[in-house]
Amino acid sequence: MGNGNSREAKESRRSRLRQKLQKFRHIRSRCSRNAAGMGIQRAVTVEDFSGIALLTLIGADMKFKDKWLACVSFGEQTFRTEISDTTEKPTWNSEKKLLLEKNGPSLARVSVFETNKLSSNKLVGYCELDIFDFIVQEPELACKSFDLLDPASSSKVVGSIFLSCAIEDPVETEKRFAKRILSVVDYNEDGQLSFSEFSDLIRAFGNLVAANKKEELFRAADLNGDGVVTIDELASLLALQQEKEPIINNCPVCGEALQVSDKLNAMIHMTLCFDEGTGNQKMTGGFLTDRQASYGWMFKLSEWTHLSTYDVGLNTGSSASHIVVIDRKTKRLVEELIDSKIVLSMRAIYQSKIGLRLMDQGAKEILQRLSEKQGKKMNSAESAQKIPSFLEFFKDQINMAEVKYPLQHFKTFNEFFIRELKLGARPIASRNRDDVAVCGADCRLMAFQSVEDSTRFWIKGRKFSIRGLLGKSVNPNAFLDGSLVIFRLAPQDYHRFHVPVSGVIEKFEDVSGSLYTVNPIAVNSKYCNVFTENKRTVAIISTLEFGKVAFVAIGATMVGSINFVRKEGDHVKKGDELGYFSFGGSTVICVFEKDSIRIDEDLLANSGRSLETLVSVGMQLGVSTRT
Repeated sequence: MGNGNSREAKESRRSRLRQKLQKFRHIRSRCSRNAAGMGIQRAVTVEDFSGIALLTLIGADMKFKDKWLACVSFGEQTFRTEISDTTEKPTWNSEKKLLLEKNGPSLARVSVFETNKLSSNKLVGYCELDIFDFIVQEPELACKSFDLLDPASSSKVVGSIFLSCAIEDPVETEKRFAKRILSVVDYNEDGQLSFSEFSDLIRAFGNLVAANKKEELFRAADLNGDGVVTIDELASLLALQQEKEPIINNCPVCGEALQVSDKLNAMIHMTLCFDEGTGNQKMTGGFLTDRQASYGWMFKLSEWTHLSTYDVGLNTGSSASHIVVIDRKTKRLVEELIDSKIVLSMRAIYQSKIGLRLMDQGAKEILQRLSEKQGKKMNSAESAQKIPSFLEFFKDQINMAEVKYPLQHFKTFNEFFIRELKLGARPIASRNRDDVAVCGADCRLMAFQSVEDSTRFWIKGRKFSIRGLLGKSVNPNAFLDGSLVIFRLAPQDYHRFHVPVSGVIEKFEDVSGSLYTVNPIAVNSKYCNVFTENKRTVAIISTLEFGKVAFVAIGATMVGSINFVRKEGDHVKKGDELGYFSFGGSTVICVFEKDSIRIDEDLLANSGRSLETLVSVGMQLGVSTRT
């Protein structure tokens, strides 16, 4: 009952915002680039609204004294405040302008760190807020208090943070932008442009066509014919020209060529760029995640000395010691935690010829014995003692409120590792539509419309092929040149996997192999192929909507076994549990027949950047292309 009322209230607020936005003057077109680099005009409706939200971090009320800093993560950027004095009530009054649009990110995460530690700053509390909802609350609040939640327990409150947020009226944004543009060449600072000053401005825009007809543009802008162009006249000209024939090719602040896409229009880019360039923004940017931002100058120093490298999507292969993925739900970049000693050992083994030669000379057998030994250890009663420290390490990445049983229920570490979730914890997208495929695991996902794309953007191992992946007992012909989806599970993830499509399980085939890690450092190694060399089980699912689908469960280092809870001949519904992995990280690969599925565009776009997408069981994966 309460949830229903909450949803109705949210929809009502969104409806009121749409009504408010209809009163604004919108940018009616945007420019996107085709292959030839030419501008293409496209009509934009109010539903595609682009605007700027001003978020201000006012201060916080903490439970003890310390030096504090706060970070705001929004989309693929993170910003941080200055460090406060030693106090229980830090004050920052730091503001940041954020791009807000309907199909872009709207959920922001604010994290508070204590900074008196010599080794590293410590995350103390966080909150999440929907910027879209925040700005349309009635009555509008100048300041609102949010509970800061303990990252180890979302039910524990560790303090409060005070925030304010407002959206800029697009009319005012345009005027403010025009004023800033005008100030670039308003040499005598009289608030208006002579023809000479106007000519310099047009040249700064980098548009040769516009520069050649600057007299015509000046006459068009000088509406009252007094020989000068005022702020309002310049604003009108820019808005009109950007609709029919854009005259701004380069940002006057940063000089960047403006390749305006559906996500970011030129006016928004330059407005934010002016703020950065003039120092109006009080928060430091340039970070990917709040963890990275919390290091501040220490991160910059380590980056400079190559001790630690961050990169979106591991584009540099083995050189990144931190994996950054994008959360599909929040559209925010998050950092995956990996023990630094493990990173160094994986590099030594998988990113060198010497390391792989050791594998060929018997290390594979050592890995197998270690895995079996570790598997037995994790099934012992003593192993339950490791659960608290495991939860502490991954304190903000495991939600115990979703787990079916309380913590004391688990008598061994492995029992906790293969934990079940509460009924309904993972909603299934379009449950009654079998032509919609869903994600089969809580994981980091890579999706490719073709196997060729996967080897171009992600799988760098030698001799990867569908034939090699499926083994000798499965006929690969139906899957050649098909679509490929990789579900990579990390240790902190829910380790039960589910069927992505509805159909009948035709067969299971076990393929013997090694137990290499499936971490991206190994996947990006050119010296081995973890997917075709690891132990794995292939399940073939026959469907009406997608044809045959190969579901390949791949074992990995420290994984004792792959366990299935279904058998051959079973009818399965998408979202049904299919099996689970014992202790360790592992991977599932789904192969679809060629031209049988249209994978969701955001998943393909992220994968094309070598950027894994953080997804949950039941999220939509794609739609059948067969009628």
